[in-house]
Amino acid sequence: MSGKSCFLTSAAKGTQFPETALPEIAFVGRSNVGKSSLLNHFTQSKKLAHVSNKPGKTQLINFFTFGNLTLVDLPGYGYANVPKKMRDEWGNLIQEYLKSRKNLALVLLLVDLRHPPTKDDLAFAKWATHFKKPYLIVFTKADKLTPNQQKQQAEKNFTLLKEAIGGTPVSHVLYSIKKKGARLALTKEIEKILS
Repeated sequence: MSGKSCFLTSAAKGTQFPETALPEIAFVGRSNVGKSSLLNHFTQSKKLAHVSNKPGKTQLINFFTFGNLTLVDLPGYGYANVPKKMRDEWGNLIQEYLKSRKNLALVLLLVDLRHPPTKDDLAFAKWATHFKKPYLIVFTKADKLTPNQQKQQAEKNFTLLKEAIGGTPVSHVLYSIKKKGARLALTKEIEKILS
């Protein structure tokens, strides 16, 4: 999976979503889960998505073209230091996008491998399952753990997510922006689901 990547547009409301016929892959997860870093690593572009040390920085839905796909960076959820009204607006915007996009082909649910899934992670997994949206769980920040810890934590976290969705089949991959093989593993899973 490769191709030229570039920024397409940002949207603060549904009427600003771009008209595009390309299949869309949406990246969703809590603030500070590493969405922007993963997007840049996955597209092999250093500056496609803005990486910030401050959680809650992405406040709009950002659309990027990547080869024959559109990649969609959704605002991070669950960041406490953002006013509740703003969090609610982000939630409504995310929901509007997920419900209305006809060419949404896959959702990548990013979960920090080092910690158990948050209540927001579990709620999103339930939501995606309920509305029959195809999704893949991507455990980020795998490089922060030893290989043995990675395996144990992935099993624990995946079990919690599977329990939340009632055993509905779903796949998962571990991702580290420090490993070239991570991109290949994610690409294979995406291609398997989209084929």
